[in-house]
Amino acid sequence: MNLDFTPEEDAFREDVRAFIKDNYPAELRGAQDEGEGLTKEQMLLWHKVLAKKGWVAPSWPVEHGGTGWTPTQKYIWSEETARADCQPVLPFGISMLAPVLYTFGTEEQKQRFLPGIYNGEVWWCQGYSEPGAGSDLASLQTRAERITADDGKEYYIVNGSKTWTTLAQHADWGFFLVRTDPDAKPQSGISFLLIDMKTPGITVRPIITLEGGHEVNDVFLDNVKVPVENRIFHENQGWTCAKALLAHERSGIAGVARSKRNMEKLRTIAATERSDTGGSLIGDAFFRRKVAELEIDLTALEFTELRTLAGESSGKGPGPESSILKIKGTEIQQRIQELALEAVGHYGAPFLRDLKGSNFSVGPDYAEGLAGQMFNGRKTSIFGGSNEIQRNIIAKMVLGL
Repeated sequence: MNLDFTPEEDAFREDVRAFIKDNYPAELRGAQDEGEGLTKEQMLLWHKVLAKKGWVAPSWPVEHGGTGWTPTQKYIWSEETARADCQPVLPFGISMLAPVLYTFGTEEQKQRFLPGIYNGEVWWCQGYSEPGAGSDLASLQTRAERITADDGKEYYIVNGSKTWTTLAQHADWGFFLVRTDPDAKPQSGISFLLIDMKTPGITVRPIITLEGGHEVNDVFLDNVKVPVENRIFHENQGWTCAKALLAHERSGIAGVARSKRNMEKLRTIAATERSDTGGSLIGDAFFRRKVAELEIDLTALEFTELRTLAGESSGKGPGPESSILKIKGTEIQQRIQELALEAVGHYGAPFLRDLKGSNFSVGPDYAEGLAGQMFNGRKTSIFGGSNEIQRNIIAKMVLGL
């Protein structure tokens, strides 16, 4: 994409690039380069550096700690952090819950929860999907019954289960959708609760995914006692909060800047001479055509993302265009992963081992882990609202069908 940046924007880019070079944690870089799984503390290192700088929440309102950056500055920031392969800031608090809090929360809730989110002191997880309510989220069955305790305080007693709860094994708190009126139509009987994950009755059980990773979990809630003051917005109107949160989540899932970086990696892999074929895959006209088509789609997606940022800067929240970003962004991510595996050929086998049984040092370094990334990447077209659901949203909200 060819943009004409102003001298001030070029200077901003240089400031960002210099800051990343001087401040990105060496410990985190080393773990990333070695392909190690990151600890909870490592996943928060960059977050805390950015919080100290005042750059951790570019999209927040300035009065709550946002940067006040223009859409172009946000675009430059995302490009430079992707170019430097920085660990993304975890989205659950910063990008997902915080917009709900500062839009629908009370002043007391904002003061209580936003500082911990901003500073990386509280780790959040998302309790939306259920075993029988994934894409059809409005059919969720986790129940919350309101009671008055002996001390005169009101609580919800929550029972049910959530699934695919990302990184819940590390979470201090979670934001949950629960059914508070079983007799109302599905969307009208849901409330949005903040729940301390240390509350008695909560059990987190790991789900080991196909590539062998522990990223997602089942969460079981058995008579979990939650103060009514932890409800965001009105009772039975949590669907309003849920839709707002999902719009922000979908915009972030697009990952345009990181897809651009991964396209560069793909081109490097495809241009490498291979001993088994005697040439590089980029020399194949059919493969070059697939790469070119993918780059065209990525450029078009980038324009759409910039339009969305411009709308947000004028005071508009993410609209139905976030569904377009989500669909195309995840499809492009998956196509890049598929082409990368095609480029490395048999070296991309997920459990390729040498004669001693090790799956390391077999084939080129750039092939290591590509199969796992492709397996794990299948989920992106499902979470945040499946792409099929997003097409329905576009048909209704954009096309008027």
